[in-house]
Amino acid sequence: MTPSEITPEEQAELDKALYDALNPLASAIRSRETGLPADRMWDANPVEVALSVLAAWKVVDVEIKRLAERAAATAGSYGASYEQLGAVWGITRQGARKKWPDAVSRPTPAAAGRSTLALFGGTAELVQSPSGDWRWTGKGADGTSGTVADGTLCTTAEEAAAHAGAFLKEHALGIGHQS
Repeated sequence: MTPSEITPEEQAELDKALYDALNPLASAIRSRETGLPADRMWDANPVEVALSVLAAWKVVDVEIKRLAERAAATAGSYGASYEQLGAVWGITRQGARKKWPDAVSRPTPAAAGRSTLALFGGTAELVQSPSGDWRWTGKGADGTSGTVADGTLCTTAEEAAAHAGAFLKEHALGIGHQS
């Protein structure tokens, strides 16, 4: 068993959690389609009911793809390669590049002295000063602006990116903490 494979017990727990999450969505879709009150919305031809459940799974599928794309972009912004993304997803490096074309950015040369970091729905700009130190300014997804603390200089772009990334994570909207 590889580390990302799950045990039968974990599979059963995952199935239950997914069905528990799906039921309210399927009920809402079914209710909108039929206009029936909650206590009668499942009174229908079994094919129609099953299609409502399938429609709910489609919504979940789209959301999972969006969240996977966000996770790939987050991993890429921290330095993961397409080879690593592909290995985790069970596809080739080329497959990962095709699936998430913007997940791994090619950084501008450090000599340029400027780069942008987009994480957790916010952005930060990293700027190298003439002395060679780095500063950052950012705006979190919640609208909060932030900058490197007064007098604090980062010696590398990576250090500035780490501080900016921590700020953006702290000021994310409804994303929660990703690993």
